[in-house]
Amino acid sequence: MNTRIIVTALALTVPVSASTEDTPLQSAEEFVEETSEQYLELRREGAAAAWAYQTYITPDTALLAARAQERGLKYQSTAVEGAKRYDGVELAERTQRAINAIKWGTTLPAPDDDAKRRELSEIMTRMEGAYGSGKYCPDGPESCRDLEELSVVMAHSRDYDELLEAWRGWRTISPPIRADYRRFVELGNEGAKELGFNDMGELWRSGYDMPVADFGDEVERLWSQVSPLYEELHCYTADKLRQAYGEETVPVGEPIPAHLLGNMWSQTWGEIYDLAEPYPGVAELNVTQAMQDKDYSAVYMTELAEDFFVSLGMPALPESFWQRSLLVKPRDREVVCHASAWSIDARDDVRIKMCIEPTQDHLFTIYHELGHIYYFLAYKDQPIIFQSGAHDGFHEAVGDTVTLSMTADFLKNLGLVEEVEDSPEALINSQMKLALDKIAFLPFGKLMDQWRWGVFSGEIAPEDYNAAWWDLRTRYQGIRPPVDRSEADFDPGAKYHIPGNTPYTRYFLAFVLQFQFQRALCDAAGFEGPLHECSIYGNKEAGELLWKMLESGSSRPWQDSLEEVTGQREMDASAIIAYFQPLMDWLETENRGLSCGW
Repeated sequence: MNTRIIVTALALTVPVSASTEDTPLQSAEEFVEETSEQYLELRREGAAAAWAYQTYITPDTALLAARAQERGLKYQSTAVEGAKRYDGVELAERTQRAINAIKWGTTLPAPDDDAKRRELSEIMTRMEGAYGSGKYCPDGPESCRDLEELSVVMAHSRDYDELLEAWRGWRTISPPIRADYRRFVELGNEGAKELGFNDMGELWRSGYDMPVADFGDEVERLWSQVSPLYEELHCYTADKLRQAYGEETVPVGEPIPAHLLGNMWSQTWGEIYDLAEPYPGVAELNVTQAMQDKDYSAVYMTELAEDFFVSLGMPALPESFWQRSLLVKPRDREVVCHASAWSIDARDDVRIKMCIEPTQDHLFTIYHELGHIYYFLAYKDQPIIFQSGAHDGFHEAVGDTVTLSMTADFLKNLGLVEEVEDSPEALINSQMKLALDKIAFLPFGKLMDQWRWGVFSGEIAPEDYNAAWWDLRTRYQGIRPPVDRSEADFDPGAKYHIPGNTPYTRYFLAFVLQFQFQRALCDAAGFEGPLHECSIYGNKEAGELLWKMLESGSSRPWQDSLEEVTGQREMDASAIIAYFQPLMDWLETENRGLSCGW
């Protein structure tokens, strides 16, 4: 779950010396145009350096990536100073939007100081490298296991101690990141203050076409819409885990131990469906086994995802995508396997980086990443300043919206399911399987940035990093660490998006938006029936509506883009509840008599 859109630059001078004889509007338009041209020209170097580093981690590529990022940060500082010339000047709406994007369109604000910029870029490169090359080596080099290997244990083992070792083992890679992260926060906040913000969190929250102070309330409003469904799912899942591991391990009325949920970060629970399956053996959808039996390759899985987008009337992927993407983990070098989508030149050089395995989770991830790729291709004719999502949640929602159309009938047509059973029990099973991923994720998607906002603002002090992390995880997710943790640990750093500095509220918003989009696209396709039965595969009307929204990028307020597709100007989680209403009704009945909560 990560979009990699790198905009970097060489240390060139931004054209800020417009003649005083020019009108302010002309000066601003010229500034935006020339800045856009330089961003476009200079993007390739930074993107290429970052790609080389993440697909071939060595000291040399680390140096090149750090230096390219440093030049990009310097150019960013210069561009921001140029944009400030137009503060208080009345500008056309589009020009003002571009000026604001230049000033605030970064998640990594650097201080306007050469030494500090270099330090910041080196810290970022070092943190990403530590994560990407991280391994757990309990008994020396021969015993090393990386994240992918440990994640297999988390997904498939049902041995309490084996799960605990994998969980603890991965978290040995993050304590060395802690000091770098603390300094990163100091430098980033200094850069944010130079832009007129109190801290980086305030800067991040400024990019949503609403007052910064209102954005946190908006997230809480959306959470309040979905939290009752999460609480019912948590109650049911805790009871199933109690039956599997014993009440002494999963006590009634207490948080669930974090290592028992099938995922390294407990963010999705789909891998424990075998323990949570409501009606065992009914409508089994073992997509992973079917893919492995059919010997699906990484290329073929990616072609399947491409076919869905093409069926909506979107173009085939450029040939360069197939030549330049990294789809399989190399055997001869270290890479950052965390899946990501890249736009290298803001035109047609688009790629994904992913260590693909033949599993359902990876198949769905490919669809997610191609959602980013098709967003890139749709808005490639926009000025580079507007080449981003309507807001960042939009970018994350596109591919996941498509996966909602991967119904049982759709999977049968792919040959991944033999028979589709039409019964109430089959429906509950299929909804449970999806909810263990989609609904279980929601509080995690919310709390990641809630922790960071507290860190950036100083509300969470460095000496409380880990304690505050687990306070939030217990409050929202109802989970707890399986063993004692201290401030010698840095458990947030064991999740890529923390050392990778990728904002995370976008994913929470995306999980809301994808259902809202799906409801609107199914309406456009003329579908009549329960939302969970709709697939838009092959429907050009739905595809045209979606493509039109994607083409505008961030050139207009997201409310306008949302309204174009859904007829609504407000994000709305009611579509999630409508989609999962059969499961919600079933859970409320099933949980009667249980002691829920934590």
